Amino acid sequence: MDSIAIKGGTQLHGEIPVSGAKNSAIKLMAATILTDQPVRLTNMPRLADTRFLGQLLRQFGIEVTESDGPDGQQTVFHAAEITSTFAPYDLVRQMRASFNVLGPLLARTGHAKVSLPGGCTIGARPVDLHLDALSRLGASIELDEGYVSAIAPKGLIGAEIEFPFVSVGATEHTLMAAVLAQGTTVLRRAAREPEIGDLVRCLTAMGAKIEGVDTDVLTITGVTSLSGTDWSVIPDRIEMGSYACAAAMAGGEVRLTKARPELISALTDRMIAAGVEIEPTADGVIVRRDPARRLQAVDVATEVYPGFATDLQAQFMALMTTAEGESIIHENIFENRFMHAPELARLGADISVHAGEARVRGVETLRAAPVMATDLRASVSLVIAGLVAEGETTIGRVYHLDRGFERLEEKLSACGAEIRRVKEDGHEH
Repeated sequence: MDSIAIKGGTQLHGEIPVSGAKNSAIKLMAATILTDQPVRLTNMPRLADTRFLGQLLRQFGIEVTESDGPDGQQTVFHAAEITSTFAPYDLVRQMRASFNVLGPLLARTGHAKVSLPGGCTIGARPVDLHLDALSRLGASIELDEGYVSAIAPKGLIGAEIEFPFVSVGATEHTLMAAVLAQGTTVLRRAAREPEIGDLVRCLTAMGAKIEGVDTDVLTITGVTSLSGTDWSVIPDRIEMGSYACAAAMAGGEVRLTKARPELISALTDRMIAAGVEIEPTADGVIVRRDPARRLQAVDVATEVYPGFATDLQAQFMALMTTAEGESIIHENIFENRFMHAPELARLGADISVHAGEARVRGVETLRAAPVMATDLRASVSLVIAGLVAEGETTIGRVYHLDRGFERLEEKLSACGAEIRRVKEDGHEH
């Protein structure tokens, strides 16, 4: 397996363009199942997760054509005919979000058989809410040998659905199924993440009738068919926040472009409190810190959007490892999302974890060590820590990184970081 090697101690100076949002792109890809006309998605990230889902869509008979156009990286999806509605375990297990093809397949064809996604390293994340919502829309669902078989031979029917708690995946999934259902569907306690707003706006451009965008109540009036569209994927707020933390950790000045800083205000507010300079620009933000001045410890608690994102918790913890004082980090979204703490401790961080709380006592210096990525966001926290650790840090299992970060080594190297990829065969890139 590939690894990444980082020699710490170099300030970052330069510009980093933010890619399209992974968490939006994969849901927009699933939404292309809903129409027999071409959908062109621009600002598309090229990631392991988008490749996995592209393979799955091709299995359904969908044409997937990648290219580089005047708008940057783009992919055209054309589901002229759905030739299969079977999603096998070998493909679904590689990425949980691919389970969300169930609703669009059901809405478009009236039947689907999709593998349950299996375990998740950062928490249970059950699909019960998804299946309950589809049942409320009139689907008949059976579980058999690890697969969900769903049928709605007369089509889905609108319903009022109140989620017991906020779930991004269940909101997106139910939304995609409801746009072709007969009658009106009302989703209450819907998630409000920017990626859901992106999906709602794209579906509306395809002809869906949805009210309440960016609120916790979505009202969907079903239509009989959707058309194709051209749609630009929103910037990735998690990538943006990760590079903001990297710049703050290493010191120097980095301009993040093609970005929307208002999407990570919960993070930047905490960074400013810690002593980082944040300056909005016309197309992004400048992150600036004098490395001679130590950061100050601040507390955070993860919450659903617009609160502090759980997907930025590991990165912020890395930032706090060398801050002056003690930071308390509460994780309220996933019950097992401190797996990066022992790996950061290998670099010399002083972190104690009890249930959903981590106490980070800032140390003056981190020191290089071999560490291992445990999940996507944890892996980039180790990169951030490695930027200041004395010596050369090696990070294993970086296939986790490749799921959500496009050209990470290239982007950081362009700002002066001493970072390189070591391929499985030992060759450096």
